[in-house]
Amino acid sequence: MPPWLLVGEGRITLKLHVQPNAKKTEIVGLHGDALKIRLAAMPIDGQANANLIALIADRLGLAKSLVNLKTGQSSRRKVIEVKAAPADAARRLLPDR
Repeated sequence: MPPWLLVGEGRITLKLHVQPNAKKTEIVGLHGDALKIRLAAMPIDGQANANLIALIADRLGLAKSLVNLKTGQSSRRKVIEVKAAPADAARRLLPDR
């Protein structure tokens, strides 16, 4: 299991390092023990957090309501909880190469 992914009962927890205001939204790779994600959205009025939730939900094929930002609302370091995550969640969240 990758260090940025924790599996619990019926949910997974993701440790993320987020870079807002990037040229494009993409999953980059590792940043320490976290998965690094670049977001094109600005960190204003929750735009970057909303973009992050939409990206995770889309990559996992889930509704946005199943993806919850637990910690890091105003930080680059974030923890996301995903309910009913697919078994291949780690593979779906790996960077496109």
